[in-house]
This record gives sequence, C-alpha cells and structure tokens, in this order.
Amino acid sequence: MVESPFESKITAESIGQVIRAHLRVLKLTKKPSREEFLTIAKVAGLGILAVGAIGFIIYVLLSVLPQAFLRT
Repeated sequence: MVESPFESKITAESIGQVIRAHLRVLKLTKKPSREEFLTIAKVAGLGILAVGAIGFIIYVLLSVLPQAFLRT
C-alpha cells in the first residue's frame, strides 16, 4: 500500500511542537484596552448588521419580485 504524502503520523513530538507554537502565540498576545475592545465590537456589530441587511434585501427581492411579475 502506497502512503499519501498528505497523511501525517501523529506523534508525541508533533503534538509537542504544536503546543509550543500555540504557547508562543499566547505569549505575544496582550489584553486589549477598553477603547480597542469597543472599536472591535462596533466594527463586528456593523459587519453583522450589513450581512443581515444584505440577506434581508435579497430575501425581499426574491419573494416580492416574482409575485409582481406574475400579476402583470
């Protein structure tokens, strides 16, 4: 049976490397200030509202327009 190059074997060493990489990233992080947090929350909220508005507009167009064309 030929082994695929995409299959990797999970070993204790590979798990250790992954944990070390994650710990390195965690050491670089810092707690955001209140101002940074509020800015991120506002941007995320606006993004959610924008996606919701676009979805609602598409829903209305796909439900109202076919009925309007059927009446004419």
